[in-house]
Amino acid sequence: MTHAITIFIAAILTHNIALTYLLGMCPFVSLSRSTKTAFGMSVAVIFVVTLTAAINWPIYHLILVPTGSKLIYYIVFIIVIAATVQLVEMIMERFFPHLQSAFGIFLPLITVNCTVLAVSVLMVLRTYSYGMTLVFAFGSAVGWMLAIMIVAAINEKLKLVGNVPKGLQGAGIIMIIAGIIALAFLGFGGMVDVK
Repeated sequence: MTHAITIFIAAILTHNIALTYLLGMCPFVSLSRSTKTAFGMSVAVIFVVTLTAAINWPIYHLILVPTGSKLIYYIVFIIVIAATVQLVEMIMERFFPHLQSAFGIFLPLITVNCTVLAVSVLMVLRTYSYGMTLVFAFGSAVGWMLAIMIVAAINEKLKLVGNVPKGLQGAGIIMIIAGIIALAFLGFGGMVDVK
């Protein structure tokens, strides 16, 4: 149990998928201008990352490894991710059309969001059990959500103040904010380790 808690905390803070590994930065930068869209995208990412990891682990360990087909796990993982994103898109189109229109092109881009694939690949490289994979996947997605929500909230406050130099407005200030938050998260570095 302690190991699962350690993995969960590390995935959120010290090994934050967005701030430490800089994965998923395209939707991170594009959707961190508003807390509302950042939250909606975060919920979709949490669902997709956790679900794909839950599906990819048994496929890898129960099908690909016994059959000697480990070589194609990237392709299989990408197919599972694409199918899961299609499912999320259909659900959002049916029940949350306003949120889907706010995402625009970025909802289908979860398919190529390297955060989703990275979690599945890291579960293989770190040889996590099924339970640890779920904890790691959920923690990584929550870490991505925490990062984008903090950046979006700070960005909204900066818009109210209006003191951001013209050359830094938009993606520039978002990357600066993310860098400062990444430094703050590094302060937790000696506390927990995923490895």
